[in-house]
Amino acid sequence: MSLNSGTPAVLMLEDGTVFEGSACASTGEAFGEIVFNTSMSGYQEILSDPSYAGQIITMTYPHIGNYGVNDADAQSRGCFCRGLIVRDMCDVPSNFRSTASLPDYLKQHGIVAIEGIDTRRLVRHVREHGAMKAVISTAVDDLTALQARLDASPSIVGVNLAEQVSCTEPYELPALEGEGRHKVVALDCGIKTGILDGLRAHGCDVTVVPWNTSIADILALNPDGVFLSNGPGDPQAVAPAYELARRLVGKLPVFGICLGHQMLSIAAGADIEKLKYGHHGGNQPVMNLRTGAVEITAQNHGFGQVFESIGPLVPELSGGLAEHPHSLLYWSENRIAPVVESREFGRIQLTHVNLNDGTPEGMAFLDHSVFSVQYHPEADPGPHDSSYLFEAFSRLMDGRDDYLDIEVRANRDRAVGRERA
Repeated sequence: MSLNSGTPAVLMLEDGTVFEGSACASTGEAFGEIVFNTSMSGYQEILSDPSYAGQIITMTYPHIGNYGVNDADAQSRGCFCRGLIVRDMCDVPSNFRSTASLPDYLKQHGIVAIEGIDTRRLVRHVREHGAMKAVISTAVDDLTALQARLDASPSIVGVNLAEQVSCTEPYELPALEGEGRHKVVALDCGIKTGILDGLRAHGCDVTVVPWNTSIADILALNPDGVFLSNGPGDPQAVAPAYELARRLVGKLPVFGICLGHQMLSIAAGADIEKLKYGHHGGNQPVMNLRTGAVEITAQNHGFGQVFESIGPLVPELSGGLAEHPHSLLYWSENRIAPVVESREFGRIQLTHVNLNDGTPEGMAFLDHSVFSVQYHPEADPGPHDSSYLFEAFSRLMDGRDDYLDIEVRANRDRAVGRERA
């Protein structure tokens, strides 16, 4: 329990469920969509991830804050989530890298937080009823009035949150070692420091540009490739960005992560669905359908691609099937990477699938130099199983057809070695 706790606070969900606890950071009221993250560590990386803009984060691990915070672990210039929910907050950290306590960090960024919550009960409720609006309040004298304010608060559906977290002016970052092999333009819809480091570690000089940069301005930079970044909220609310993605296909090599993957999906004609409670954590198993290897991945998204909506199967490239199976787990069970015929961009292959719920996790355009994944290969503090995807992008810019055929273990060991160094 935080030594600074004591101010009563409540957590109210959209369906009227109320949890009582104590304030452990800034006081006031915070409205947002409630989600839960299953990671056991990395809370600072989670809180500084711009993809959490508009959301209240519940940490399922019961003890949070024990190793403090430091500038090196931040994934962005700020803290964009709306609030934090924990079972037990530690405000006396014990770690040689710590420069501040987590409660002090949250107060610095004006984040309202509550502790003393039965997070197991809360997560089970969200799993059963789905993600919903919520409010943390330290100034409650009338629950009926609080419910009315919560009902009137906006949903994240249909809201362009990328414009709230993107840079406003371009900036440049050199490759981490030696002279850059490739010049990459990164579209910032909420890009994480770890992604920029992943590109730079693989020999890329990176120019980061705002989320609404025009294709003319990007092409004027004469890049070797374009990266479409992660970001918060509803991909269908960032029309300029997914229209840019559509226009980039066929002009330059393109790699997308998370929101970038969703933008490319929309460009390819896919429907987007709102997931019941999303994927947030560092323990999601994903199969690479091209190799059969299973990667443990970090994920953070509440929306997802509907693979079947891109187009009909190409039977000769999909194990002989002409009709989409009931579940994408069929492809993982049979070690098949199916291919569909899209309306505009030719053949698109499903490259990765989530082994928990059968949702699509990656795709490759077979007739263009484009690929994307829904999950996060740059994850800090891990896992590192999918860090090979940055090498794949480098190979794609080199013009190699085998850009995705990489030994996962070798790249994971290399990533871990860089971290330890």
